[in-house]
Amino acid sequence: MIDQVRYLPLLLTMIFLMTSLLLSAEGRESLVREELTQSKTKVSIVTNQGVIGLELWPDMAPKTVSNFVTLSDSGFYNGTYFHRVIPDFMIQGGDPNTKDDDRSNDGMGGPDYRFEDECYLPGTPLTGPIDDDNTANTVWEKVVLPYLQNTTTPDQEIVTIIQECQQLQNWAPFKARNVEYYIEKTGFTGTLAGQTLKAPVLYSFICMANSGKNTNGSQFFIVTKKDGTPWLDGKHTVFGRVTAGMDVVHKIENLPRDSKDNPLTDNQAIVTNIIVDK
Repeated sequence: MIDQVRYLPLLLTMIFLMTSLLLSAEGRESLVREELTQSKTKVSIVTNQGVIGLELWPDMAPKTVSNFVTLSDSGFYNGTYFHRVIPDFMIQGGDPNTKDDDRSNDGMGGPDYRFEDECYLPGTPLTGPIDDDNTANTVWEKVVLPYLQNTTTPDQEIVTIIQECQQLQNWAPFKARNVEYYIEKTGFTGTLAGQTLKAPVLYSFICMANSGKNTNGSQFFIVTKKDGTPWLDGKHTVFGRVTAGMDVVHKIENLPRDSKDNPLTDNQAIVTNIIVDK
């Protein structure tokens, strides 16, 4: 791998540039693809702490919404509880392992299948000039960064470009080369395409929990952080939002919990039923 001590300032600089692209919470609202939220499926999560009303967006995440509705209708979630609650972050539930008294495996369960993420709209292949910061970010994240993380002798021209970015605190030196330059220099052999995020991970949104890319099952979380969680954008499928009962969500996030963020036995938020409007 790359000499972490020698090149850490360069990597940190590029991470800073990537972070600078993030918008405020208000600005990130504009990233929600409104055309994908027009069709709505109404759902009520009934718990012993109160009712949480949701609207799910089947146009945004058809497989995810279908999975959630099917599991809800079958009673899969009945008797589960929100097993991970972190104030000013989120509440997580949907694990069938939480139905019994064994708390050691809470957070590890799900159905006997996994399915893919639905975070992005299909993109077109990236070729030619790097005209904007978003394209630069994609080339960096998908091509250059993995290359730097897996080589002990990085190409000196690439190192120089990153050093120039560090000095200028912008992407200009990186954008002076085209996509093909970085593909050739790094030996990249994958598919490189632009991506359009369907929706960022915002306050009150319900998203799929996972253990990595394309590992969705039944677990989900609801965001309680007012500014949202931009570091999760594109890593967790957004499939709806809370329309009523955020007071219940906040009540659940503040339940007394143990060192693993698991609510104490006498203070659990148990799902008694999930009702899907037909």
